Amino acid sequence: MEKELFINKLQEDANKLNINLTDIQAEKFYTYMNLLLEWNEKINLTAIKEPEEIIKKHFIDSLTIKKYINDNSYIIDVGTGAGFPGIPLNIVSNNNKIILLDALNKRLNFLNEVINQANLGNIKTAHFRAEEAGKNKEYREKFDIVISRAVAPLNILVEYLLPFVKIGGKCICMKGSNIQEELEVSKNAINILGGKIEKIESFALPGTDMARNIIVVSKVIKTPAKYPRKAGTPSKEPII
Repeated sequence: MEKELFINKLQEDANKLNINLTDIQAEKFYTYMNLLLEWNEKINLTAIKEPEEIIKKHFIDSLTIKKYINDNSYIIDVGTGAGFPGIPLNIVSNNNKIILLDALNKRLNFLNEVINQANLGNIKTAHFRAEEAGKNKEYREKFDIVISRAVAPLNILVEYLLPFVKIGGKCICMKGSNIQEELEVSKNAINILGGKIEKIESFALPGTDMARNIIVVSKVIKTPAKYPRKAGTPSKEPII
């Protein structure tokens, strides 16, 4: 897709979220998209390869949580993968400090290339499994906001996320449709880990009929020291 057409399309879709992207910001997204497609030939980053689909399903989808993020927040994107939602959020508002956490070094090499080529600031990568980083004094209960997109079922996900959040902070969990069962199953885990559901927003991704849900979980008490459990345990033996 030609740059001018890409910029116009991205800005038009962002406006539907009440986000006004400058041309410079849109050009950073264009750099990001081209690197995503280039690197996707070498490592598996995304099954979505059409520029218009990337705009909607990756970039705009990532930006749907921007309204829940206060300026000057310390944020960690857990299981960031190809950088969603952390990099799009950084491009539109770089006064937040963002850590992109992922367990696969190949993906981090890609993310560092995007950070360099798009000249992004206040963002860096960290090579950890979530369970390991959640025990690390540098990361445990240090963050205002923890974000995650399509990583795990909610009762597993909160064991990954809540240990990072300081009291008074929040997790923002990005989900698709049909979350009622997940919500029911996760109530005990959220309570045990020190969280409380603050808000659930259900909507269609702008310009599509694709259902999305945002679950905001506030951190109300400290997470017990035993959590997160050792790597692999949360997914094999979820809290129920």
